[in-house]
Amino acid sequence: MIHRRNILSAVQSVVLGSLLAPLAASAQPAPDLSPEQPGRPRAQKIDEAVRLAKDFKFQKEGVLVVGTTTGRLPFAAYATDTKTPVGNAPDIAQLVADSLGRKLELVSTAWADWPLGLQSGKFDLVVSNVTVTEERKEKFDFSTYRNDQLGIYVKSDSKLGAIKEPKDIAGLKVIVSASTNQEQILLRWNKQNVAAGLKPVEIQYYDDDVVQRLALQSGRADAYLGPNAIAAYEARDGKTKLAGLFSGGWPLNAEIAVTSRKGSGIAEAVTLALNTQIKNGNYAKALSRWNLDSEAIAASRTNPPGLPKN
Repeated sequence: MIHRRNILSAVQSVVLGSLLAPLAASAQPAPDLSPEQPGRPRAQKIDEAVRLAKDFKFQKEGVLVVGTTTGRLPFAAYATDTKTPVGNAPDIAQLVADSLGRKLELVSTAWADWPLGLQSGKFDLVVSNVTVTEERKEKFDFSTYRNDQLGIYVKSDSKLGAIKEPKDIAGLKVIVSASTNQEQILLRWNKQNVAAGLKPVEIQYYDDDVVQRLALQSGRADAYLGPNAIAAYEARDGKTKLAGLFSGGWPLNAEIAVTSRKGSGIAEAVTLALNTQIKNGNYAKALSRWNLDSEAIAASRTNPPGLPKN
């Protein structure tokens, strides 16, 4: 049973505490966008994972075909050759393929098209920042590999302290994207604060990412609330820092997962593969390459409780 006050696990709290330490003055090195990806973590075949997947009908002999949405880093984008997908999703897919003793074949797909593509057999798996929900579990199986989190980011030299709960944003000027899950969460926080007699939030909307970042740097805004993965990747330039980390399903926990066809017989093999990579350190490397350490999970789970239906 999911409890509505299940916000962040103790592990996430420890991670947040470490991330709120002062940032180094210099920006992080530029990520490797070469098609060769020499720094991509690779894994050994896991015989038990292969055994668990023995009844699964793969699309191609000796190959794992994985669908991914190639649009924005750190999830996935095209390499410098403009055709090879690179990013955290391809890295995770590679670890799973290696664990199953198969060559990886990535197929770019639009976000709206992955469900039909997976159900029709175009892909063996989908690795594309898919959140586990109860509605999706009716058609798909899931093997979790990342926490779905929202981050509150501030200017790197901001004097604001850690933002841990709704009252901490009272009276601030906060940027959020319209018609998003994070906007709804911010509106609920603001309503709760106003009802408690606290100052309201000044909510700011920007259609342009560049203008949004300029607003934060210039002081016109105090903070930005959005998907942590994207904001964390952008923070590599050292101009912003993490001030607060919250579940993407607040007040419920939400997880991102490798997605497979319901009852197809591969989910347990994928979960085993991911847990092996978590234990041997390859998983941590795959997240660290794209500045996603804060979204790490302690263990992969098959079909955990998902976000409830509306």
